[in-house]
Amino acid sequence: MNSNVIITCAVTGAGDTWSRHPDLPVSPEQVADAVISAAQAGAAVAHIHVRDPKTGAGSRDVDLFADAVERVRASDTDVIVNLTAGMGGAWFPNDEGDPSQPGAGTDMIGPEDRLAHVDRLRPEICSLDCGTMNFGENEIYVSTPAYLKTMAKLLQEWGVKPEMEVFDLGHVRLARHLIDQGLIDAPPLFQLCLGIPWGANADTASMMAMRGALPASSNWAGFGIGRMEMPMVAQAVLLGGNVRVGLEDNLYLKKGVLASNADLVTRAREIIERLGARVATPAEARKTLGLKHA
Repeated sequence: MNSNVIITCAVTGAGDTWSRHPDLPVSPEQVADAVISAAQAGAAVAHIHVRDPKTGAGSRDVDLFADAVERVRASDTDVIVNLTAGMGGAWFPNDEGDPSQPGAGTDMIGPEDRLAHVDRLRPEICSLDCGTMNFGENEIYVSTPAYLKTMAKLLQEWGVKPEMEVFDLGHVRLARHLIDQGLIDAPPLFQLCLGIPWGANADTASMMAMRGALPASSNWAGFGIGRMEMPMVAQAVLLGGNVRVGLEDNLYLKKGVLASNADLVTRAREIIERLGARVATPAEARKTLGLKHA
């Protein structure tokens, strides 16, 4: 069991959830406010996506990232900024008779472009999605080994800690290959992402299997989406890990009751403390994770 638990809050994500939650953070100001309130509730780390303020759709606009992050930094809130680097890998098949050509919604860019906002803002952490996978009903998320090696090398040069997001056991294997190649500095940091169609299930067996495949020196957190968010909080703590919650992963505090990011952090904190553990401060999290800014 982990007795000093780091809470990450993923405050908005990039999925089509804005239409189902009237208060989902969309504008950079709203994203920054959500980060600050989550930190005040006990989150040591904030995982940040941005959205198009006009449409609510997920965006990779560098200026939107800069606006949100600079607002957080200007607030003097002590929170570890963790930027997504997962945008720009979406492939949708062409429904007009030629499956070799991309369809509507495809957004494919190279590894350097996927990190343009990270290069500009130099957060303490950014995500690194360690594998290609089927996503939902008609989308492929593309993250090739060659792309990952290029991205890992750049992050290493910049002093940004990659949070290796793994959605299945094969992703853990690929992440370990990056470590073996000397592209990931110790201690490695993993996020076990459970319940996303079509990755590993959000259940005890899946979390145990993936945790068991990690290098012994790893720091790790785990989360489940939807109604499995809070059960996976408890499971991760009991298995020695840290936790992630937030509106990216789940919109509800309980059935029929929409949550805020601060609500979800508060609920996770209650679970952690009732299990006999405590919540780590940002300073403690920096030391544990081996961040350059510690």
